[in-house]
Amino acid sequence: MTHHTTHQQDPTHADGTMASRFDPDTPHPARVYNYWLAGKDHFPADRRAAEEVIRHRPEVVAGARANRAFLARAVRFLAAERGIRQFLDIGTGLPAPANTHEVAQQAAPDCAVVYADNDPLVLVYARALLTARPPGRCGYVDADLRDTATLLEKASRTLDFTRPAAVLLLAILHFIPDSDDPAGIVATLTSALAPGSYLVISHLTGDLAPGPVAAGVGAYNDMVPTGVTPRTHAEVTALFGGLSLVPPGVVPVAEWRCPDGPAARADLYAGMARRDR
Repeated sequence: MTHHTTHQQDPTHADGTMASRFDPDTPHPARVYNYWLAGKDHFPADRRAAEEVIRHRPEVVAGARANRAFLARAVRFLAAERGIRQFLDIGTGLPAPANTHEVAQQAAPDCAVVYADNDPLVLVYARALLTARPPGRCGYVDADLRDTATLLEKASRTLDFTRPAAVLLLAILHFIPDSDDPAGIVATLTSALAPGSYLVISHLTGDLAPGPVAAGVGAYNDMVPTGVTPRTHAEVTALFGGLSLVPPGVVPVAEWRCPDGPAARADLYAGMARRDR
């Protein structure tokens, strides 16, 4: 759950220090999210923003953790039951338990995973910590979700898009405002995939608790430069375009193929769809 800007720059200076985009005094989406996941990679500004959202909507913590659990269930399902061996995880966020390549390669050791983000902080962590054991492979792409052509071109250095692949857009599309046409971005991505490929989405919604979620979103957008846009069930479903939804369709994130039933109240919808042709 990281932010996407159209401005690209090299994450490090010649002396190896982080470039100017690293700012510990400004709340950062990936670090705020890391705080909700009980991680350690955050600064006081991130903690203040995270706590302010919690004050309005305490369930945001359960939602972040339910989203990680959904990631693991979805990747395991695709690798173990649908034979997918290639994953493109866009909007990687900071490393946390059960990262995509770990789950995928546990089910099938030869899985290839590409992590894509356009945030230098995230990519530095990813290259250091998200490493595969052979025969599995990991790649890292510095690209903006909205610059789909560049993202796919860089990912194709690790993945073979003539064969089925899964694209993961978890807790990332709510950072794309309507003016940037998130459905169009998704359609461009999926049009590049081979038949038999899959798209996985989770997305913030206010449907389940409109007032508290609106308050939490307001607090977040006041403090974090990259704002979020919650969407309705119909709007999230529309992001899948004409792809075939995998049962149970678009449901609250904790309800998606959860064998024990929903464990958490989470303000996210989740779904998976297949490209048939």
